[in-house]
Amino acid sequence: MRFGTVGSPKSTPPKPGGSVGAVKQISNLGLEALELGWVQSVRVSEETCAAIKAVSCEHDIAISVHAPYYINLNANEDEWPKSRKRLWDAAYFGFLAGATDIVFHPGSYFGNSPGEVLKMTLPRLKSLTEELLAQDILVTLRPETMGKQAMLGSFEDALIMSEEINRVLPCLDFAHLFARSGDGKPNDQDSWKRMLENYFRILGSDSLNHVHIHLSGIEFGPKGEKKHLPAKESELNIQELFEALKSFNCDGRILCESPILEEDSLYFKQLWGSL
Repeated sequence: MRFGTVGSPKSTPPKPGGSVGAVKQISNLGLEALELGWVQSVRVSEETCAAIKAVSCEHDIAISVHAPYYINLNANEDEWPKSRKRLWDAAYFGFLAGATDIVFHPGSYFGNSPGEVLKMTLPRLKSLTEELLAQDILVTLRPETMGKQAMLGSFEDALIMSEEINRVLPCLDFAHLFARSGDGKPNDQDSWKRMLENYFRILGSDSLNHVHIHLSGIEFGPKGEKKHLPAKESELNIQELFEALKSFNCDGRILCESPILEEDSLYFKQLWGSL
């Protein structure tokens, strides 16, 4: 399992700074993965992407991208081309930067049922993945499990998208899954094991060899997520979660989204190693 941060570590020095500096700082911290936080927009040159790829290869840092927040697979016909371009740009430039995985927020239900929404969103996502593959942009698109009940991105939504479409797999944000129900469940080893059993059954045993996980503490209310917290300030039982992941021999990446990025990422790595 590789550990790292979503976005540059807070301790990244100003020089060289940027994503290149973030990759070097990840290595200096003893971490092994970085998710480039292109969450507002994709504003990066091909030359910068080549530099990110080169330094990540030099330091053996696994690269992924968090695409812009303003992507909605369920957007109306006028807005969908803008969302599509944001996801396309994240995949294209991410691939140039050496990213293997592109994480994105799938969007909103807008008051409709998950089944209705998926009827529209699945063809859109499939068309995009087929076009990326046709142009040899070899990335895995990862719809993130979301923490608010009104958002497209339940565990079941992510599994359906991944089962139906080639080169799509979930980004498992376990803090979001903990918060989404509004009652702080699941939060024990047996519950996480049942979830992983479904993941294994639907997506196959190989899928557990490259899980992509976001993790932090989290505050929630009746409608789900409120805000991310440091891991030790949250009710989320990370040790129980890790024991479940260990029991399924999961490999892949665990990327921290806590307010104290590198501290909690190093804590996750230490806890994982202690089990």
